[in-house]
Amino acid sequence: MAARDLARQIVVISAFCFMIVAAMVGTGLLGGTPVQDLQDGALDADGSYLAPATSAFSIWSVIYVGLFAYTVWQALPRQRSRTRQRALGWLIAGTMVLNGLWLVTAQFATLPLTVAAIVALLALLAVTFRRAVLQPGRGSADALLIDGVTGLHLGWVTLATVANTAAWLTTIVPEEAAESATLWGVLVLVVVAVIGVAIAWASHWRIAPGLAMAWGLVWIGVGRLVFEPESTPIGVTAIIVAVIVIAVPLVGTVLHRAADVRNAEV
Repeated sequence: MAARDLARQIVVISAFCFMIVAAMVGTGLLGGTPVQDLQDGALDADGSYLAPATSAFSIWSVIYVGLFAYTVWQALPRQRSRTRQRALGWLIAGTMVLNGLWLVTAQFATLPLTVAAIVALLALLAVTFRRAVLQPGRGSADALLIDGVTGLHLGWVTLATVANTAAWLTTIVPEEAAESATLWGVLVLVVVAVIGVAIAWASHWRIAPGLAMAWGLVWIGVGRLVFEPESTPIGVTAIIVAVIVIAVPLVGTVLHRAADVRNAEV
């Protein structure tokens, strides 16, 4: 078992390194084409009605820093044989590999394949976060570096999947479909609100996924209200949904803690 635990730690480190190299290639730092210029600009901030403004993508820096901190922390000797690391380490490594593969796919493959890659990443993040909820940790390090970082990753990729899919569909639908783009955009955002509430409920009101989703939604709102393509209905809806997905877990947490206090007093 000790050898397997050590192998897991090494795989997590390797997965993080792969993700960072892929990110450097994907952003053009190693000579590749920047993400916003890939796929004929379909992934840029003006690529679809559901694309966040450029500033939204700064959240990747927070996620990468969090994953780096997790990688260092899980490599400590005292973390090697922990049950929670055994349950989640391999999964988190997988999410980092798929994260990097999306960037490689965007750089060298087709737009439909980027959708397939990000859907796979979203599915694995959902499984990882759900397992983290079912096997709660102890202390602030667990809460921040596993639940928090994985939650942020899940929340952002949930919204990124919507944006990526919208970018692909924008390139294949007939031009006359643009007339109904606003309606479809609003409907999709309503579905995002339902998903955000469902994640909050299923995770016992953890806040991190909602924070990441709200961040992206606000920047979708800014993108549609300020930049091209403009759409006031989509912009306003995005802001409203952002409030919903962050307010629900906050209210849920308050009510849950109040219930705990009442039960303790009985």
